[in-house]
Amino acid sequence: MSQQNNSADEEEEDYGPLLISHLEQSGILSSDIKKLKDGGYYTVEAIAYAPKKALLTIRGISETKADKLIAEASKVVNLGFTTAMDVHQRRQEIVTISTGSKQLDTALGGGIETGSITEIFGEFRTGKSQLCHTLAVTAQLPVSMGGGQGKCLFIDTESTFRPNRILSIAQRYSLNGESTLDNIAYARAYNTDHQTALLIHAAAMMSETRFSVLIVDSAMALYRTDYAGRGELAARQTHLAQFLRSLQRLADEFGVAVVITNQVVAQVDGGGGMFNTDPRKPAGGNIIAHASCTRLYLKKGRGPNRICKVYDSPSLPENECTFAIMEDGITDAVE
Repeated sequence: MSQQNNSADEEEEDYGPLLISHLEQSGILSSDIKKLKDGGYYTVEAIAYAPKKALLTIRGISETKADKLIAEASKVVNLGFTTAMDVHQRRQEIVTISTGSKQLDTALGGGIETGSITEIFGEFRTGKSQLCHTLAVTAQLPVSMGGGQGKCLFIDTESTFRPNRILSIAQRYSLNGESTLDNIAYARAYNTDHQTALLIHAAAMMSETRFSVLIVDSAMALYRTDYAGRGELAARQTHLAQFLRSLQRLADEFGVAVVITNQVVAQVDGGGGMFNTDPRKPAGGNIIAHASCTRLYLKKGRGPNRICKVYDSPSLPENECTFAIMEDGITDAVE
């Protein structure tokens, strides 16, 4: 029995993130590990992926200590080259989380991909928040049912989260309503600094228990109000880039699916060209465009139906599909 437990622990170490306390075996002081945790570093991967100057900003971490931390983390985390076959095999094992609609899942190659950032953008009333609510539930389902078999972390910037929607969707999947709500860690963000600080709390929570999805609804709303005019554009984009980098770090470390929603802006400078029939484009510019791995454009359809277009993806073809917003969440399109 003890041998089985040991093998289970070894398997977890092989596939899950290594907690930063593992570095104590390499001679790193427990007091330094506490400082790193206070700075938002909870795993060995976080140390390995961090630039040296980021570690030096933590009080009590000198250049010598930073060098040792990076050296020890590099011994555990593979930062070198690997074969394309290894990458291919790892890609085959990636879990996808169902959106609630079979048609939409098919268009996305199975669902929302874990370990990367998926951006959902569109006008108001196109289903962005409704899709987030459905993912908060389906993420808790077993992998065999199209779920991620983990909890959900939900950062709300526009006060759009509604627990009664979660209960309706949970009922559809025969899940206990109270347990489903308990498995969603919710936080309301009030400004861009607060929004970024919440990711440090997120890392702490993910190091303690299994989460399968992190939702930010919406990523750009607070940036559009906290930074006004072209004079603050550079500062806004720098802050946004750091926020998105932190999201990608969480996706890399913990293998969670990161889902962010975004608003659209109208092109009024003629940049779209005279043949562009849709003058709307996602907010955030090139910074958010390059950070998002998959970008989905939602548009209004007839009645409860909505249209989802794969706007950008490294692995999916550009295509469109139709889904519906119903009382029990996102479903297949209705005639």
